Amino acid sequence: MPYVPDRLEELRKRVVRLLPKFLLARLDPIETSIAKHVSQFAASLPESLVVLDAGAGESRFRKEFSRQRYVALDNRVGDADWDYSRLDVIGDLLDLPVREGSCDALLNVVVLEHTPDPKRVIGELYRVLRSGGRMLIVVPMIWDIHQAPHDYFRFTRYGLERLLTAAGFKIVWLVAVGGYFWLLGRYSFYFLRFWRSGLRALCLPLLAPVFGFFIPLACYYLDRFDRTGVYTQLYICEAQKP
Repeated sequence: MPYVPDRLEELRKRVVRLLPKFLLARLDPIETSIAKHVSQFAASLPESLVVLDAGAGESRFRKEFSRQRYVALDNRVGDADWDYSRLDVIGDLLDLPVREGSCDALLNVVVLEHTPDPKRVIGELYRVLRSGGRMLIVVPMIWDIHQAPHDYFRFTRYGLERLLTAAGFKIVWLVAVGGYFWLLGRYSFYFLRFWRSGLRALCLPLLAPVFGFFIPLACYYLDRFDRTGVYTQLYICEAQKP
């Protein structure tokens, strides 16, 4: 299937760049939560450690690891319009071109769903991490299909726990990010996709403020009423190699 630019998504990205951080954190809390955990993970690591970002894409987290030796690895199979020029290593997560135990820390952010064999990938991550090394991994549970056709899996917390522990990892902590209302806020914005072509596009300027701003903003605050974890969009986990 040829790549077709998502004009609505491009507009969202432009708007996001103009928003103040406090407002962006409420309109896009999922991405803000990921960025926060990555930043905290980087700050907790000593200087000069080797950090492998396995599935780095555009290397968007490089600046967070300025004190460490950040290594960005990807197979360059993802969004067609991404810039992969900042990668340090071209490689497949199924067979990492990295020596055993050579990494002090690992990063794997919303990548595992794009691998045809998650169990093997987790095994490879375990192999290249040194004993005592830590990994921050983020996986989706409720998410739209993306980077098609290379989008294969979604993960419950129990599935992720099983994959990690079977490989030998010790789970330090695992949290659900957001609940029903953050999910509702995200798909409120995606509702606008049905109004972006033909005569329906004439309604978009009227619908966008409601479904792209006010509803997601309200959902940010309403999410405190859902603590079940049943409707979470993704899980963030820190694991360690004993």
